[in-house]
Amino acid sequence: MSRQSNAIEVSRQVLPPAPAAGGLLWGSLGVLAFSFTVPLTRIAVGGLAPLFIGSGRAVVAAVLAALALRVTRAARPTSRQWLRLAVVAGGVVAGFPLLTSFALTSTPAVHGAVVIAVLPAATAVTAVLRTGERPPTTFWVTAAIGAGAAVAFAAVQGGGAGGLHHAADLLLLGAVAAAAIGYAEGGLLARELGSWQTISWALVLASPAMLALTLVSAVSTPPAATAGQWAAFGYLAVVSTFLGFFAWYRGLGIGPMTRVSQVQLVQPVLTITWAALLLGEPLTATTAVGGLLVIGSAALAVRSRTRS
Repeated sequence: MSRQSNAIEVSRQVLPPAPAAGGLLWGSLGVLAFSFTVPLTRIAVGGLAPLFIGSGRAVVAAVLAALALRVTRAARPTSRQWLRLAVVAGGVVAGFPLLTSFALTSTPAVHGAVVIAVLPAATAVTAVLRTGERPPTTFWVTAAIGAGAAVAFAAVQGGGAGGLHHAADLLLLGAVAAAAIGYAEGGLLARELGSWQTISWALVLASPAMLALTLVSAVSTPPAATAGQWAAFGYLAVVSTFLGFFAWYRGLGIGPMTRVSQVQLVQPVLTITWAALLLGEPLTATTAVGGLLVIGSAALAVRSRTRS
């Protein structure tokens, strides 16, 4: 073998592999799936109780998850992994769906999308705290600005700090915190159990409690929805709660995670677009400015953590 061929061989071994385009594609597919969640929840609450929507969608998804786990004969989690799955279930199976369902009974989907736009930065902060990373000061400053911008936007549109859309914004901020915890822990756990297995086991774990809540809601407030509202509920159950996580966690698993996670920054823009098209909600100047501030600060926070 010649020296030139040896040099080429060595260079191939030393150069790092190029980022897999598949990670970005799967991550983008997951974000596209999630971007319909807020406007379709707004549609569903027109005929279904928020408790029924938040818990019932998890029950439907849990049935699908149980079938997938059984067919593939997925390995059962360890005792410690079950505890961590409980954190994931509390965040993305119960917390986020229930809190957003109650919030969107009294606030427009566009408004909800702007408040939830702080989620990428919140997820990054949670991941930093969970993993013990030491990002630069810029990360903490921009994350704080993003959270402040979201709260300020909610206060301005709610008529002042004392009237945050009749507590709907507090529910939305709580949903952001729940989802951030569930995303961060789920992303770490997916490295051990696999991407779709993580959300599937979390759904199965939460299914008894979610089934009980669904039955309570159905008895106290019998469902009386139109075909369109049931269709919205079906999307929330099958895609937002189940299949969307297949793509999202798959993308994070392929990676690089720090790059793929930035795709989530376009989710608020898509959500606002769908809310305008599906619900006819107006896009005011306040909403546009507030959205740009929240999305921009979230982007800076995620990028500063990526550089570190």
